[in-house]
Amino acid sequence: MEKHIVKADGNGAIDVNGQVSPVTYTVSFKEGRGHSYEVDIRLMAPRDWLLQRGFKRDAVLVSQSGARIPVYHDGGSHHDGGSHHHDVDHHGGRLDTSDAISIELTARDDSCTSEGDLMRKYPELDAAV
Repeated sequence: MEKHIVKADGNGAIDVNGQVSPVTYTVSFKEGRGHSYEVDIRLMAPRDWLLQRGFKRDAVLVSQSGARIPVYHDGGSHHDGGSHHHDVDHHGGRLDTSDAISIELTARDDSCTSEGDLMRKYPELDAAV
C-alpha cells in the first residue's frame, strides 16, 4: 500500500530571540516505518524581520497546540554530502541580506508514534485526515 502525504495549514507564532510574531505554517506527514509518523513543517518569514531580531539559522515555531518546535533555515551548508571546507566568502549558511526576501524555515519531527500523538501535537491535521 502506498503511503500518502497529508498536509494542513496552521496558525502559530515564530519566536526569534524572545521576540514573537504571528505566522502561518504548513504541516505534512506520512507514515514512517513501524508505528511512526514523519512530520515536516514549513513556514515563510520575512528576511528583514528575522535579521532585525538577530536571527542566524534557527528559531522556534509555537504551533496551534502550543508545542515549541525548532525550525531552521538551511542556507545550503547542512548535509552537503562531502566537502567540508569553509569558504570565507560564503556566509556559512547564516541568513544575510543577500538571501531572498522571504525565508523558508523547516523542521522534521518523527517523535509521534501513534495517530493520537500526532493529533495532540498537530491538531491542525485533524480536519485533513
